[in-house]
Amino acid sequence: MAVTDHPAPLAALLDGTLLGPGEPLLRPDDLGVLRGEGVFETTLVVDGEPRDLEEHLARLTVSAELIAMTVPAPAEWRRGVRAVVRAWTGDREMVLRLVASRGPESAGGPVCYVLGAAISPRSVRQRTRGVRVLLLDRGFSAAAAHAAPWLLAGAKTLSYGVNMAALRYAADHDADDVIFVGTDGGVLEAPTSTVVLARGRTLFTPPTQGILDGITVRRLFRAAAGVGWATGAQRLTGEELLAADGVWLVSSARLLAPVTAVDGKQLVGNSPATSALAGGSLTAQLAELLDVPVPVAGDDG
Repeated sequence: MAVTDHPAPLAALLDGTLLGPGEPLLRPDDLGVLRGEGVFETTLVVDGEPRDLEEHLARLTVSAELIAMTVPAPAEWRRGVRAVVRAWTGDREMVLRLVASRGPESAGGPVCYVLGAAISPRSVRQRTRGVRVLLLDRGFSAAAAHAAPWLLAGAKTLSYGVNMAALRYAADHDADDVIFVGTDGGVLEAPTSTVVLARGRTLFTPPTQGILDGITVRRLFRAAAGVGWATGAQRLTGEELLAADGVWLVSSARLLAPVTAVDGKQLVGNSPATSALAGGSLTAQLAELLDVPVPVAGDDG
């Protein structure tokens, strides 16, 4: 992806009406603003094609049901998506967000819109250079979260304060990202990604109990199974991350970021020297399965 002056983010209502960057959309008393009451989805658009859009629309509906909110049908969201995608004039990659905020208490329904923005150079850089992560205690186990649906552990809500605080903590402690672990020591997820581990020709990810069900991981596992990899969900620990042949953070926008260090300990298989998308590395193999866009020659972004 060539680095250019990125255009301003684009927003559209679900009827396809485009909004200017400065046009008001949410009221000051919107409960999404005041309390984080709302849900969203994020995916990547490459060359005008949103990835896994139908799966994201389905998960958006599930998240909304978990917070007792009704969102418009998928067909209505698609109109807003088409408007943003057609109006995009930036690089070949665009991050697309579908947002449903609960609205004011007096409102009869949520405020829904689609937002398109340039992918950050940091995300593109981490695909090839990798990320150093810290293991942070989530404060509950996967089983406890499953037994307490009010924790909304499996919903993608607007309440991202804890996730962003974790990323700031990582930055303050010489790391790029974090992986949450439960009180029982089990690996859960990263603030904006799902964890994938390789052991031989088998890919593992934590069970979806107590975490968000990763759409991009499902895509990766389908493609991997088609070329002979075994895949499965299994309880993982921090020790297993360190002993793995490779560890990645997988998400809809960044796609695939190799983990190069955990709590300051280098991962040999994903060291900076071997994690680049070249030379038949595991990262390169998985990137090909995920159709990760290839950077333009000479692009360091």
